[in-house]
Amino acid sequence: MSCAREGAAPIGEAPVREGRAIFVLGYGYHTGLAVHARDLPQAAWPAQRDFSDADEFELGWGEREYYQREHPGAWLALRALFTPTASTLKVTAVTGPLSRRFPQSEIIELRVSDAGFARMVEFVRQSHELDAAGRSIVLSARIEERIRFYASPSTFHMFENCNVWVARALQAAGLPVDPKASTTAGTLLRQVRPLQVSAPDGAAGATPPRTN
Repeated sequence: MSCAREGAAPIGEAPVREGRAIFVLGYGYHTGLAVHARDLPQAAWPAQRDFSDADEFELGWGEREYYQREHPGAWLALRALFTPTASTLKVTAVTGPLSRRFPQSEIIELRVSDAGFARMVEFVRQSHELDAAGRSIVLSARIEERIRFYASPSTFHMFENCNVWVARALQAAGLPVDPKASTTAGTLLRQVRPLQVSAPDGAAGATPPRTN
């Protein structure tokens, strides 16, 4: 089950138009988060080492067993929703614009302050589970798709899902997004759309027609 933790109320910093870019991707029932690789501090996330040539990183969070399977089936979906289980962080390394890699997705570009971006980066860093030596744990990979699944320490269930995780990342960045009102892609995207900045056609932040 693609697609998080009890958090504080939305921070709600003043909107910025010239700050760091964060992208929210909506595809069906799920949402993801993306950033420019060049904006990340050196060695902030394990994916920077694993995909040093990436232009963008797209992130998703979900139930550990369900999310790693390409065809998980209904039983795993139900178990993921109704039984608290382990989680995983999915990272896709993207070369070129996000709109080319995710042509069927709604892509919303947001801007945040440098301080807000740093908090979001730290939120994602803490979404990686570490082994006894302090190293991230790679669960599996899809080499041709340039995807890796990293173990995450949080527990997944119906009210802690991919959309809530994305909302928590945006909240950490200072955006006025409420994770408790983000349990579906639709409820999250309705909060995010009014915050978007316009982007030229074909740019990484180009936004296809809404699907939710």
